[in-house]
Amino acid sequence: MSRSAPAAEAAPADPANGPDAAGLAALFAPFTAHADVLLAVSGGPDSTALLLLAHRWRTQCGATTRLHVATVDHGLRAESRAEARDVAALAQRLGLPHAVLDLAAPLPGTRLQEAARDARYDALAAYAAAIGASALATAHTRDDQAETVLFRLMRGSGIGGLAGIPAERPLGTLTLLRPLLGRPKAELVALCQAAGVGCAEDPSNSNPRFARVRLRALLPLLAAEGLDAAAVERLARRMARAEAALEAATDAAAAALWPAWRDGEEPLAFPRAGLAALPEEIALRLLGRAVAAVGTGAVELGKLEALLAFIAGLGRDEQGARTLAGAVVRVNRRSVTLAPAPARRPSGSAR
Repeated sequence: MSRSAPAAEAAPADPANGPDAAGLAALFAPFTAHADVLLAVSGGPDSTALLLLAHRWRTQCGATTRLHVATVDHGLRAESRAEARDVAALAQRLGLPHAVLDLAAPLPGTRLQEAARDARYDALAAYAAAIGASALATAHTRDDQAETVLFRLMRGSGIGGLAGIPAERPLGTLTLLRPLLGRPKAELVALCQAAGVGCAEDPSNSNPRFARVRLRALLPLLAAEGLDAAAVERLARRMARAEAALEAATDAAAAALWPAWRDGEEPLAFPRAGLAALPEEIALRLLGRAVAAVGTGAVELGKLEALLAFIAGLGRDEQGARTLAGAVVRVNRRSVTLAPAPARRPSGSAR
């Protein structure tokens, strides 16, 4: 990873093109709910800007939230340790504690970016717990939001997926915060340059081996047609609004159709006529919750759609059963019942 500029020896100056005190207060308002926040800083321009802005917020706005900094070394490149030390030096000049985190195990050779992301979050969450931080902040930008929404669109995601990256969500016992989600990457690059702080450039961000990189190359063409990052981010916000409304409607349907299950009764059951009377989107979500509750977790939207179509296609007096994601779904004239699927026998076992 190359450096775009040498790191300054003195504490970096406030970026001239950054938000003012009121803008900083709005940007980092979610931080005020936490006594300690861990900043994930790789050394790239986005996360370096997060570090600079969070420090500026704490200084200019009199915030009492304690900031901590961590850099995950994935061990994939020879330069990564030096880049982590550069972040440590910047954090020290800003008066913030910093730690370099190693991964618990080597990364696999397949699905490398996904595996690295999961391992990175595991390392950061463990360190946050160790220092008593209740929140983890990452530097996802408007550009990241646009890539994510388009990526999910290509894969046929539903409304929830097209809502994109949430600005705040649970991460185990932590709260994951993304204060820069509405800011363009170009603004953050300019901010680091104005501060005189060098930033690392990860070569994997331009490697066409990765689907996100290939998608990123299309963004300028889409922007020329009017579908720029701001437009996609606006779509994500509107989808998030619709998602919240649909989830509220599903909550209401669950309260009406699952009163016994809410008290922990098994198997989970609700009236077949009640399911059939729901709008299709709400019925899908209700069924998905039911499968996740008794099975082995969430299930793909396409498989849920097939399951709902199976139920709807049964005649009034017909009954049937399907297994999905570790749940057995049984349908009779009156009800739809879900229970955990029996454990599979080992291959070759006696019958």
